[in-house]
This record gives sequence, structure tokens and C-alpha cells, in this order.
Amino acid sequence: MTQVEARERASVDDALAAVANDLAGEFRLQPLLERILRSAVELLGCSSGSLCLIDAASHTYRKEIDLDEGCQTGMVFPLTEGCTGAVARAGRTVIFDRYARIGKGHIRPDEPRYLRAVIGVPILLRTNLLGSLIVFAATDDRRFGEADAELLQRFATHAAIAIANSRLHQEASERAKTAAVAAERERAMLEVHDSIGRGLAAVALRIADAHAAASRGEDPLPALTAAQLAAQETMNEGRRAVWGLGPAGQSGRPIEESIGLEAEWVQAISDLAPTFRVFGDPQPLSRNVGAQALRIVQESLANVVQHAGASMARVGLVYGSDGLALIIEDDGCGFDPEAVAGTGVGLTGLVARAAQVGGRVRIDSTPGWGTRIRADLPYREALNDNSGTPRLRVVVVHPLLAMRTGLVRLLDDAEPGVQVVAEVSDAGQAVEAVRLLRPDVVLASTRIPGVIGPTLLAEVREASATAGVVGLIDPGTGEAELREWAAAGVRGFVQADVDANTLGRVVVGVARGDVLVFGDVLAQLGGLPAVDADRLTARELEVRQLIDLGLADKQIAARLGISAKTVEKHVSAILRKVGVRSRTELLARV
Repeated sequence: MTQVEARERASVDDALAAVANDLAGEFRLQPLLERILRSAVELLGCSSGSLCLIDAASHTYRKEIDLDEGCQTGMVFPLTEGCTGAVARAGRTVIFDRYARIGKGHIRPDEPRYLRAVIGVPILLRTNLLGSLIVFAATDDRRFGEADAELLQRFATHAAIAIANSRLHQEASERAKTAAVAAERERAMLEVHDSIGRGLAAVALRIADAHAAASRGEDPLPALTAAQLAAQETMNEGRRAVWGLGPAGQSGRPIEESIGLEAEWVQAISDLAPTFRVFGDPQPLSRNVGAQALRIVQESLANVVQHAGASMARVGLVYGSDGLALIIEDDGCGFDPEAVAGTGVGLTGLVARAAQVGGRVRIDSTPGWGTRIRADLPYREALNDNSGTPRLRVVVVHPLLAMRTGLVRLLDDAEPGVQVVAEVSDAGQAVEAVRLLRPDVVLASTRIPGVIGPTLLAEVREASATAGVVGLIDPGTGEAELREWAAAGVRGFVQADVDANTLGRVVVGVARGDVLVFGDVLAQLGGLPAVDADRLTARELEVRQLIDLGLADKQIAARLGISAKTVEKHVSAILRKVGVRSRTELLARV
């Protein structure tokens, strides 16, 4: 290679490296495509070109970028016309020594480019034709050859990555917007429920006072007037809740004062006189944490007034080293938490409010023995993007939209530290998503049409050596298929009817490096494999038995009183002696 050729090669590599660097941090498609086209045109020693995106459904293409004085950016043409049409028909690179040789072109005969050479290469994502990259010669004697086609194709590959990356990012943004809208709707619903519920309770109690006064021959008008005022206040609070303004009495007040006023309100509308105590040194709260803390107290006390039949209620506010604890107790009739789970907005609302700021709620109640609610909240809500702990990235692969949506919802509910970065329907999309997004875990259906487990796992492993695959066992998956998945190195199996907690544990465990196969799945694989006990030491047999129970290394270490490193050594010895490559294959082997 001559010095001139070396310099040209270095220039090409520098340009491609610069484009690749842009791809890593830029998701807006237009600037990326323009950068790619300009770099390609400059390196080919030209000054004019275009980048077009193809719409196969309408059999048209759109000039996304056009570098020329007679700019046609944004114009749409049929695929029977222009150089892009020629690329689409050929399905490969096309080179014309004169643009005039293109049957139906868009350049007038009096323009210089009409008699100059032109080259067009396809922009391909696997086998899908996304568009074309077109470059015109700058002089009449310039001709394009194979080296030019190879260089231009490298830029077309970067364009394909940019298009795919932008589309995935757009889908993720749309999902985030949808989630934000749903969260806001839930917030509004809970606010309205709290405001209306508390207000109606006050109205009902005042009307009951009026009835009692009338039965005693007393004037019911004061109680009816109080009921009218309570109804008006309820309407005002409802409006504030819908507009997201928060409780009328909250603005600017410390949380202690707001809760104290809430206790006074309960005393004013009922026979209860709640006691309120503060422990620890007060700490500043973020606005959202303060709002949710007050709402949790309001909802809890409203439930006591309306349902508990209590003679005593206590509210405690505890400032700890890591966060705030709210404790609400009563001596009322109590209830069975499992029996009422999911039957009303009130209790689920408490849990949802705490979860919105990264906290949690525990409800202890026994029929006839009262209720104790404890909410543990951070002083500031946990922001996933700025918490310092990266979220586990998951790609969900399932041919059915409803299943993909359900799996995403289950993971969102069970594991706030998990982020679904892509939902795709087939193996090709899955591999592209893994290559571009580098997830920690791929959650894939075992019944993807036209794909067998070992092929999918091999392609995923080629795209990312670090991504663990979890097989979701869909109906109709046979034992032989599961064994193929296990032999290919799947890191875990779950049934299609998996609950949120189990799914979350599996995803987190696989991301951590564990191998997880749950009981009924193990039974479907034919039970425990036969092992030659004479080849294993006594300690290895103990470890082997705990592996059969689906325990991870740390759990085995805790059971046996040894270190996790020692467990790893025993597991390696067991795998070597039994002659398998992974714990999953060990469990699947008969």
C-alpha cells in the first residue's frame, strides 16, 4: 500500500469512526442521515448526492436528504422512477456512466449532472430494503468503480443502523409517554377518590347528626348547614385534585402541621380523637414525597372513620436515618388483607402512592383486632435515571402483542429496577435489538414461528455475549424443545402464566448470573437427572441436591455455611464430572 493509499484509507476510517461516534449519542434521524451523506459525498470527491427512504407498502420513496442547489428534500416519488427506483428493482448497487441512462429520472437534460455518472447503493437492515444512498460525479470524466461501491456501502450500513436505532428510540419514547399518561391518570383518579371519599364521609356524618338532632326534637339546621359546607368543600377539593394542585391545606405547610390538621379534621367529623406524635429530627422532604405522605395519612384515617368502627386511632411520624415512616393504627373491627386485596381503590391507592416515590406500604390487620399501616418513604423520590444504579435492560420477544404488553406490565409492577428497552415479535428484530441496545436479559417465547431455540440463542450470543436468555414456555412447547433450549445454554425458564414476583426474580437473577429453572418446569423436563453419586464428594452431593431445588450460589452458601466462591468451585467440579456445560443443562439432563 502506497503512502497516498494509506492516507486515503486513514481518512475513510476517521470518517466512519466519527459517524459511528455520532450514532452512539444521537437519536434524531435527520441530523444523522445528513452527516452520513455528507461524509460519503466528500470522501468520494463529489459534491452532490441524496439519501432516500423507501415505503414498500405504498411503493414509493421519499428524498430524506438532498445535497444540491435544486433541492428536492421531502418530495415523494414512485419506485418506478429515479436512481432509487433502479436500486429497488435491482436489489443491489447500481452504477450508471450517465444519469441520462436512467429511464425515468428527475434531473432535466440542461443540468450538468444529467450527463455525469451516478452510483446508488441499497440501505439494508438484514434483508429489509430501507432506502438508498445516491452520489453524483462532480465532473464529466469521473467514473465509479467497485472500490467506490464498497466505500459507499459502508456508509449505507451506518445509515441502516441509524434508522433502526432511531425507530427503536422512538418506540421507547412513545412507551414512556404512554406510561406517563397512565401514571397521571392514576394520580388524578387517586386524588379525586381521596377528595371525594373524605368529603362524602363528612357530608354523611353531618346528615346523620341532623337526623339525630331531629329525633331528639332539636334543631337540625346547624348540622345541615355543616353538611352543605362540607359538600361545597368536597367540590372544591375535587377540582384541585383533577388539576393536580394537591390538597388545599398543604401548600407551604410542614408535613407535621398538615397531618396535625388532618387529625383535627377527623376529630371534628367523628367521635374519634386521633393522637399524633412526631419522633426524630425533622428532615426536608421533596414536594412529591410530602404530598404522597399526606395523602396516605388522609386515606388511612378516612378508612378508619368510614369502615373500622374504632374507638382509638394513633398516627406516628418517624424521621429515620434513611427516610420517613408513617404509622397509622386503630382498634377497630379489622379485616383480612388477602380477602380484600384488589377489591377497592383505597388500599391499592396507598401502595401506589408509596411506589410513586420509591417507598412501600405494609398493612397488618386481623378481624376483630384492629389495623396497623406502615408506609416507609424516602426523603426524596427515587429517580431511576439519576439514582447512580443503572436499571437492568430487558428485551421482550413474543409473537403476540397482548403477551408482550402483559410481560412489560408485570416487570414494571414487580421490579422498578428493570427497564424494558424493546418489545419485538420475531427473531430477526430480536437480534437487531440485542445488537443495538445491549440488554442484560432477553425474555423470549419458546414458540416463535419458524425459529428453534438453539438458533435463536446462538444469534443472540453472537450479537451480545453478555445477554442472558430466559425462555417463556408457551402452550404447545414439547419436552424435546425445552431440552434443546437447555442444551443451547438458556439461563432460565418460566411458564406463560408466571406471576409478576416470580418473573421479576428470574430476570434479576439471570442478569446477576444465576441459572433459574422453577419446579413445574423441572418436572416438564422429566425430573432430576441421574448422577453417578460415586463420582461426587459428600460436599458436592450436598451442593448438587440444592442445585436441584433451584437455589442460587449465594443461597446454597447460606444453607451450607460456606462462601459463595467455594460453592462456585463445587458447581464447576459437578459440571465437569457430570459432563455438562451449564446448570440448566444439568437440570435438564436425564
